Amino acid sequence: EILEKYHDLFTLQWEGIIGNMCVPSQAEWEQLLTNCSAFLFYGMERFMSHVLLNWLVAMNIPKCRLVILLDLVRSQQSYQRITNSDIHKSCLHIALERPTETAMLLSLTGAGSVIATQWYTTLQENAERLEVLFENLLRFGKTTGQTVHILR
Repeated sequence: EILEKYHDLFTLQWEGIIGNMCVPSQAEWEQLLTNCSAFLFYGMERFMSHVLLNWLVAMNIPKCRLVILLDLVRSQQSYQRITNSDIHKSCLHIALERPTETAMLLSLTGAGSVIATQWYTTLQENAERLEVLFENLLRFGKTTGQTVHILR
């Protein structure tokens, strides 16, 4: 609904993967991140649990001026998936998937700005955040700093 509401404010080059019908491959993540000026992740659990750490740190994404991570939503199914995945990771690797570390890694790969949630939340709360972000960034043309200030 939010994407439909702001559809006219998007550029013709808006592309991505929507829905839960398919899981993006690492190549699709790479293509989306390297070819975008802004990247939005709206999903379950930690963003970094969906991409390979070694792959991300080797990327170069200077065209990506803004990364918005509306993640850290947990369901019974996502919790089971992440638990099964984390068993095979070191404590250091899991630590690098936390919000602050993820923002630092994205910045080091070239992202201009990162807006991210810091603690677990609900889908509804992230939908409200997305509405505020789109309203201020797209409709009113506010800067990312002004928009984040409004979100606080």
